[in-house]
Amino acid sequence: MSDKYHHGDLRKALIEEGIKMINAGGEETLSLRKLAVNCGVSNAAPYAHFKNKEEMITAMKEYVSQKFTDYLMKAVEKAGKNAEEKILALGNAYVFFFMNNPQYFTFLFSRGYIHLNLDLKNNEENNFTPYEILKNLCCQYFEEKHPDFTDYEKEQEIIRIWASVQGLTSIVFMENVKWSHSWKNEISKLLK
Repeated sequence: MSDKYHHGDLRKALIEEGIKMINAGGEETLSLRKLAVNCGVSNAAPYAHFKNKEEMITAMKEYVSQKFTDYLMKAVEKAGKNAEEKILALGNAYVFFFMNNPQYFTFLFSRGYIHLNLDLKNNEENNFTPYEILKNLCCQYFEEKHPDFTDYEKEQEIIRIWASVQGLTSIVFMENVKWSHSWKNEISKLLK
């Protein structure tokens, strides 16, 4: 059971507790009533924020995606002016965000909560925003360094970069994977 909720942002507390519940046992273990108990509030309190379980899961996905996107954007804004520096900053921020928030990695990627179309040209409004940020930065880089790339070559390169960052993040969280070096000190070197 989590710490009891004490004044503040009940909606956020419900979302965070819901993420823990889903990560521990799947969507079938999530109920607004159980959340109320775990947060130490009345059974009616969660319904002031969510109509039902489905609305809550949608809010949870949006909450985590927005936190992740905001974190990535801050890193990109602090990076140098060229696209290559921004891409590296994005990759580092990606791994560090999940190192600091492993519950979000499990929630987003083990439950299929992201929608991702890898096509360079797609009109899908709900495509995973972090991927769209990477794609846009890569396209800037290609304009600077590889203006002759075809769309297919651009897609391949973006997928390689995404796979490298996503794969490294996954390795960091794998049980029984040991390395004598500090991940925090090595991430930048591994992503270059």
